[in-house]
Amino acid sequence: MAMEGFRKLEASEMGRFDPGEYPPTDRHPVVLLLHNIRSMWNVGSLFRTADCAGIEKILLSGYTATPPRKEISKTALGADLSMPWEYIPDPHRAVLEMKASGRKVFGLEITEGSRPYTSLSVVDFPLCLVLGNEVQGIDDSLLRLSDGVLEIPQYGTKHSLNVSVAAGVALFELVRVFRADG
Repeated sequence: MAMEGFRKLEASEMGRFDPGEYPPTDRHPVVLLLHNIRSMWNVGSLFRTADCAGIEKILLSGYTATPPRKEISKTALGADLSMPWEYIPDPHRAVLEMKASGRKVFGLEITEGSRPYTSLSVVDFPLCLVLGNEVQGIDDSLLRLSDGVLEIPQYGTKHSLNVSVAAGVALFELVRVFRADG
């Protein structure tokens, strides 16, 4: 049975910015730090998700691949061109710079003492969200530098989500909290 009253919007009807017209001041105060992400398809997906969430910037570190790469572009669908990013070889330096600039730093990981990803409030912004390797997660040394660790609850037999899926869950919650409280 067809649903009446629903029609897909055309791109021109969505009120989206063209990549060159997106004002940096309209971005949400979130920086995403990707450390040692091994899959370029995950990197591309993370660029696309970050762009859709309207966050400030992506920091790439360690052996995380950087654009331009066809594998990144395949899943980024142009977000690798529109999303501000920077490569910083040392993630510890990146975290310390984030903290020095007044950002709180949160890892997205399951650890002792982690708190639900839904527990943030506007006082936690601006922030940097750290994501780690698809298998090993975030390095312990980076977790120790963090202000806190956020956890997405897991209810099935697997103990983790794909890194790009986890980022999507967390980023859109961060945006929701910031927009509702801010």
